[in-house]
Amino acid sequence: MVVSGTDTGARMRVLVYSDNADTREQVRLAIGRRPAADVPKVEFVECATSPVVLRRLEDTDPAARIDVAIFDGEASPVGGMGLCRQVKDEVYRCPPVLLLVGRRDDGWLATWSRAEQVVSHPIDPVTLAESLAELMRQRAAALSG
Repeated sequence: MVVSGTDTGARMRVLVYSDNADTREQVRLAIGRRPAADVPKVEFVECATSPVVLRRLEDTDPAARIDVAIFDGEASPVGGMGLCRQVKDEVYRCPPVLLLVGRRDDGWLATWSRAEQVVSHPIDPVTLAESLAELMRQRAAALSG
């Protein structure tokens, strides 16, 4: 259950998918423990392969629920854009997805993927944290309503 961000015990699980460990680390460092004061703390779930992402997103155990996902559009061999579109089609109550794209011009592909937010490389910590915080607020509202 998601509770108010002011509750020190509140947590939201954020899945970070990239085949590149450096990219996953950049995401973790940019977000920190809490991307905004009004959202819960973040518990990161890192995934380097698409089969693991699918298993985690399809897990029906409430204690393992993923609240928001961040996909690297530059991941290989399965890119984050295609994976995002796949999970939007296949995962019941798919969490919101923030997509990291290689260039701003890739925004149209992000629209095709149905990602809720898009941030371009190189990762700007402020932009990434703000985008994630917005998705966390939306997810909290959806789960409580």
